[in-house]
Amino acid sequence: MSLSSRRRRITAVAALAVLSLFAGACGNAEGGSDVATANGVSYDLSPEQPGRVHAQRVDEIAALVPQAIRDRGTLVVTGSAGAAPPLRFYATDDKTVVGSEIDFAAVIADVLGLKLDARVADWAQNFVKVDSGEVDLFVSNVTVTEERKEKYDFATYRQDRIALEIPEAATWTYTDRKSLAGKKIGVGSGTNQEQLLVKWNEENVAEGLPRIEIQYFQQVTDYYLGLSSGRLDGYIGPNPTAQYHAATAKQTKVIQTFSGAGDVLQAEIAVLTKKDNGLVTAIHKALQQLISDGTYQQVIDRWGLKTEAVSESRVNPPGLPKKKG
Repeated sequence: MSLSSRRRRITAVAALAVLSLFAGACGNAEGGSDVATANGVSYDLSPEQPGRVHAQRVDEIAALVPQAIRDRGTLVVTGSAGAAPPLRFYATDDKTVVGSEIDFAAVIADVLGLKLDARVADWAQNFVKVDSGEVDLFVSNVTVTEERKEKYDFATYRQDRIALEIPEAATWTYTDRKSLAGKKIGVGSGTNQEQLLVKWNEENVAEGLPRIEIQYFQQVTDYYLGLSSGRLDGYIGPNPTAQYHAATAKQTKVIQTFSGAGDVLQAEIAVLTKKDNGLVTAIHKALQQLISDGTYQQVIDRWGLKTEAVSESRVNPPGLPKKKG
């Protein structure tokens, strides 16, 4: 077994460990564990995905795709695979990546008349693969930022909502960034959540408050274990996964949600592609088609993402401000 395969297997085992925490909330007609229910939404965790939403090819939009991709016949999409639904995660076979981000990529491919080729990479490597042209799109809860817009084009499809998740037994509350002073808070490296948390920490320190002790782990399962063991006071991550985890594991709770950009603007999640490679117009029009014909809403409803829904797709809208310095 290669090192990368071994790492993926370890990640899958860790994911199952987390899934086992909410096994009591899972079940299907055959008594298996391919369906989980959280906040009134049933989530299909199976690799087969029989309920996946499909869309029709639209010739005039498909014609906008660069000829080389049309000749190839596939839309190559990369993204990360975490351990918690509903965004992008390993199914119960430990190897098939499923979730809302896969469904969005699949219906975009349908409109473009292409077959989806879904791949997995570590967060930073996803950008490298787009840069090299190895993949066409990065679809994995990617936030639009002003810095990223210098190298990439974006077509939006969700609001970026993030959540503060804390242990169920915790008694502290969140009022504003000052509430995090002196706390151990987990956050993913290289994410807009990290950028926001670092900014809050700098502002707190400037006002003479204790530092936020920012904690980093390799996998989302490590953050969840940190919360359940008391090693973390909180974890800031994507709202959909936080809501799902809190509802199913029943060991944590979400005490605050906010825009991924904080108070600056409503951040947006988008399909990312290499700047000026000729794809963003086709992707944008495909998303607009999916929104107008109701297919988009079907994906939103299937994965319980109503609080992140948008009424239109935008190309390269204002993003998170650049980091100072």
